[in-house]
Amino acid sequence: MGNSEIDTLDVLLSGYVSGTLPAPLHIMVDAHLELSPKSRPLVASMDHAAGDMLREFETSSVSNRDSRLQAIFDSAPQSTDSMLRDAGQQSKLPRSLRNFVGYDVDDVPWKSVMPGFKEFDLDDMDGFHVSMFWIKPGRTIPAHTHEGSEITLVLDGAFTDERGRFGRGDISVADDQINHRPTAERGAPCIGFTVNDGPLRLTGPLHQRLGDILAG
Repeated sequence: MGNSEIDTLDVLLSGYVSGTLPAPLHIMVDAHLELSPKSRPLVASMDHAAGDMLREFETSSVSNRDSRLQAIFDSAPQSTDSMLRDAGQQSKLPRSLRNFVGYDVDDVPWKSVMPGFKEFDLDDMDGFHVSMFWIKPGRTIPAHTHEGSEITLVLDGAFTDERGRFGRGDISVADDQINHRPTAERGAPCIGFTVNDGPLRLTGPLHQRLGDILAG
C-alpha cells in the first residue's frame, strides 16, 4: 500500500487486516485497537471476510509448513482480551507502542522544539518519518498543511482543529488538502505518535505564525 493511498481510518484498518501497511503504521493501528474498542468489531468483520475469501481458493502443499505456521503464530495480533487488559493498565502508552518506543511516557527523552511543544524523534522507517510529541495544555500549534501524509494517534489528552476533536485512541489523517491549526485541550498535555512522509508547510498570516511559535 502506497503512502498516498492512506487517506482515511477505514483504509488504515483494511491495510492492517491485509498485512500491507508499512511497519510504523501497523504499530500505530495495533496501538489504536488497544485504546479504541469501537474499531475492533470492524477489524474482526474484515478479518472474517478475508478468511471467507481465502477458503474459496484451491489448496496446495506448503513447503516448510511447521516453520511458517510458527512465524504466523509469533506475529499474530493480540486477542481482544489481552488488549482490554493492556488498556486498563496505568501506562499512557499501549503495549505495542511501549515495545516499539522503548520507553513509557514519563521516561521519554523529550526535546523542546518551541515553547510548550516537545518531540521525541524516532527516525525513518519504511518511507515514513516517525516521532512522538508532547503539547502543553491549551497550546496552539502554528497553522500548517502537509507535503505528503501525516497520520497521528492521540495517546493522551486531546486536540481540536477545524475538523473536530481528537482524543485518546483517535487517529487523525492529514494531507496536502488539510490546512489546520491544532490546539491542545486544557487540563492535560496532548501526547501523540506521528508518522509522515513529507514535511509540513506553515500557512496563515505572518503575525499569527510568529505568535503561535513564540507562545508558551
